[in-house]
Amino acid sequence: MLFENSLSFAQKMDAQDPLKDYRNRFHLPSFHPDGVRYFTGNSLGLQPKSTSSYIQQELDAWAKWGVEGHFLAERPWYSYHEQLTEKAAKLVGATNKEVVITHSLTTNLHLLMVSFYQPTGKRNKIICEAKAFPSDQYALESQVKFHGLDPDKHIVEIAPREGQHLIDEADILAKIAEVGDELALVMFGGVNYYSGQLFDMKKITEAAHAVGAIAGFDLAHAAGNIDLKLHEWNVDFAAWCTYKYLNSSPGGVSGMFVHEKHANRPELPRFAGWWGHDKETRFQMQKGFHPMEGAEGWQLSNAPILGMAAHLASLDLFDEVGMQALCQKRDLLTGFLEFVIDSISEKHKEKCTFEIITPRNQAQRGAQISMLVHGEAKKLFNQLTEDGVIADWREPNVIRLAPVPMYNSFDDVYVFGEILERAILSV
Repeated sequence: MLFENSLSFAQKMDAQDPLKDYRNRFHLPSFHPDGVRYFTGNSLGLQPKSTSSYIQQELDAWAKWGVEGHFLAERPWYSYHEQLTEKAAKLVGATNKEVVITHSLTTNLHLLMVSFYQPTGKRNKIICEAKAFPSDQYALESQVKFHGLDPDKHIVEIAPREGQHLIDEADILAKIAEVGDELALVMFGGVNYYSGQLFDMKKITEAAHAVGAIAGFDLAHAAGNIDLKLHEWNVDFAAWCTYKYLNSSPGGVSGMFVHEKHANRPELPRFAGWWGHDKETRFQMQKGFHPMEGAEGWQLSNAPILGMAAHLASLDLFDEVGMQALCQKRDLLTGFLEFVIDSISEKHKEKCTFEIITPRNQAQRGAQISMLVHGEAKKLFNQLTEDGVIADWREPNVIRLAPVPMYNSFDDVYVFGEILERAILSV
């Protein structure tokens, strides 16, 4: 695609965009007098207009039925999570048995690591990326300490090479082979939140399995953004939030994946709760936990219905559009943003330049561009915010931008470029 940094080009791209009408199915923030250009769907996705009706349906059922809504609501609460399973499984490339929607992201990661991080003898180390999202870092540290081990000795972080911003995947594979039979678990973010780098989960999984280790992933920045094939890639476990690219409410419910090869392993250690117990005997209220088959066996408590209703509203949109169409627009939109940033950086290089630290290769990124600002970085970011661009600041001088294909337009990107130029001249 030959891009042009012009309004006419943006308008032409929007006119021929097969997904353009989906923008009208979201609430666009309206708090700025000149309108908002929203580029933080990698932090909190926008609200689908249908969400309120999905939630209202359950509020009405609660008002009408009270506790009987568990069985008599139009979508009975007792089995509500089952209505999300097929669409969520399709989204991450899994079978229905391998997926459940429940809890929150870090809760799910902890529950999964209780089962799949089992240090024994010298096989006790974890490999992860350096500068993982802090919640992942804390989860890994606490899991290691839970087993009486030292995080400094038993967590192996892989960082970018000197002078680089991205992790060389050859270093990941080499380190897995080097740690070898001391390695218990590889736990990576599918997409690094800071740089936007997409890791080759298939290769990482294969490398982990080759040395007898487990492979798990935090897909917070991958679900709804990347075309995932978790079953095919033979990933052992994964978890993701639903409030970023999946637009399912602030702090919304989480997804959990457990490969079907682990579906019938009741001997796996786990922290149990009654919603994960065999549903045929759940209400007998007897001692002795008997996990449900597949990912459902990692559930703890009753489903949070209102949060799941918000997620169902979004999943219905994703099911309607399909990841293939979203990925096609994602690459065009992100490529246009990359071109606009490069053009402006070159034009104003005497005053302020931008270094894109996200991979240039579209196969190694999703809908995110992280630009490192050389110049008055924080002042520039504050000016962008004041002028209606909602982006994300990360210390020391990185601005993250996520052009989300479901609701962002090419005009959004072009106007961002205009605002960016004005901000450069004003700081």
